[in-house]
Amino acid sequence: MSPLAETVLFVFGLVALGYISGVTGYLRTETGDALSEFAIGVALPLLLFRTMIGANFHGSAPWALWATYFIAVAVAWTAGHLATTRLFGRDGQAGVVGGVSSAFSNLVLLGIPFMLGVFGQQGFEILSLIVSVHLPTMMMASIILFEMFGPRRNEPVHPLAIVRDFLRKMFTNPLIIGILAGLAWRATGFPLPSLAIRFVDALANIAGPVALFAMGLGLRKFGISGNIKPALALSVLKLMLMPAVALAFAWLFGLPPLSAKVAVAAASLPSGVNSYLIATQFGTGQALASNQMTIATACAVVTTAFWLTIATMVFG
Repeated sequence: MSPLAETVLFVFGLVALGYISGVTGYLRTETGDALSEFAIGVALPLLLFRTMIGANFHGSAPWALWATYFIAVAVAWTAGHLATTRLFGRDGQAGVVGGVSSAFSNLVLLGIPFMLGVFGQQGFEILSLIVSVHLPTMMMASIILFEMFGPRRNEPVHPLAIVRDFLRKMFTNPLIIGILAGLAWRATGFPLPSLAIRFVDALANIAGPVALFAMGLGLRKFGISGNIKPALALSVLKLMLMPAVALAFAWLFGLPPLSAKVAVAAASLPSGVNSYLIATQFGTGQALASNQMTIATACAVVTTAFWLTIATMVFG
């Protein structure tokens, strides 16, 4: 077995172990919620904090990397929205859920440990640059779309209210806090005290396995119930269209090989829970989002390996 295939199977195997522990009743699904809360609230922010302190960003903003990834997001989101509304005849709110499901990669619970396993610390540093922009961008897009298509869409909303809501959510997000705190400490030029390093390392080093296991256990409560055809269509858009667009623009913009492979791999990851949370806010499309997330995660063990192989062939 090749090292790449082994790493992919290991990462998704941890997700599968979490799922099996929930299906068999060995662990309660509430345990997955608690583990996810710990991973997102403590372990992953500390991992990002440590990365921001020591990462080498070569002194330049990766505009081509961001353009590559977010063009793929825009194409997949538009395709998912149109497929949901035009092909399957759902309303605009369900269209937003379909768009998010087709474009919102699980870059945190799955992406962070995945990049560490496949590309090592350098690959994770590149992913961190995407995450630092991805979180606020997708937050703002979700807030705006909720105001446009949500239950209060006929009520006038002041732009300042949208900005205030965005800033509140951004600066209370543990992942954003971890990134900003790391950049702030980096700016001081001071090394972390040895005791602080031990605390950070102890929690950051378990972030990946805990996040993957928690994700698998969390999938147990979603399952599959109806809306199979649209969920399959959205899964195809997420797992095939989005990475294809990312690969094309990574080649067009001449991204360095590692950056290109990270961008393609990030685009090829399945959707996370965000689409389900947005569906819950709208009060529609919950089954669609749940099914799509479950189906895409199960299929991603094959499709992600496929896109990694293609990206390696193209970029070396």
